[in-house]
Amino acid sequence: MAKLRRGGYVFLTWKGDHAPRHVHVYRDGKLVLKWNLDDNEPMAGSPTARVLRLIGELKQEGLL
Repeated sequence: MAKLRRGGYVFLTWKGDHAPRHVHVYRDGKLVLKWNLDDNEPMAGSPTARVLRLIGELKQEGLL
């Protein structure tokens, strides 16, 4: 499991989790977004521009 904190959000991924490759995004302990990293689309929740920017940064850094 990878747990990353950035911009007031917690980003969680699990190795061996079901396909497609995705990240769970939490704020204040509540799931706000489940994001498909392969197709760049939401699986649950509605993405904000800020969260999408943070996901992009984490992907560029090789953390997601």
